[in-house]
Amino acid sequence: MDMRDRVTAALKDAMKSKEADRLSTLRLINAAIKDKDIALRGSADEAGGVSNADVLAIMGRMVKQRQESARAYEEGGRLELAEKELSEIKVIEEFLPKQLTEEEAEKAVDDAIAEVGATSIRDMGKVMGVLKGKYTGQMDFGKAGPMVKGRLG
Repeated sequence: MDMRDRVTAALKDAMKSKEADRLSTLRLINAAIKDKDIALRGSADEAGGVSNADVLAIMGRMVKQRQESARAYEEGGRLELAEKELSEIKVIEEFLPKQLTEEEAEKAVDDAIAEVGATSIRDMGKVMGVLKGKYTGQMDFGKAGPMVKGRLG
């Protein structure tokens, strides 16, 4: 079952069980996927529509956006809005694969460096490409970049 089907099935379940907050978040996920579908129309990638990797990337961005919003709401003293953002994160994370631990991420970076034979900072793009291909949705690439740079620099 691909990601789009999982989201659609969860959406139907949330409608049946009348879970308003969950339904709202699932609709946001569905809308983001459809937006990406529309953006791909007319391009060479159109044949298959949005891939599972694209859906994982969309959900990863959604989680990051909500974490930033929750942090801003907490700083502004709007705890009820921060709680809403955090509950949306929980719903989105149900569809994401398990996140790599720090040690697993370091091993993945080392493996990717060995795989491409990277020796200098010029090879960072190749290493990041390998990581994104294998670990989309499982790894925070904002943290992986400096890790790769540290290893190659």
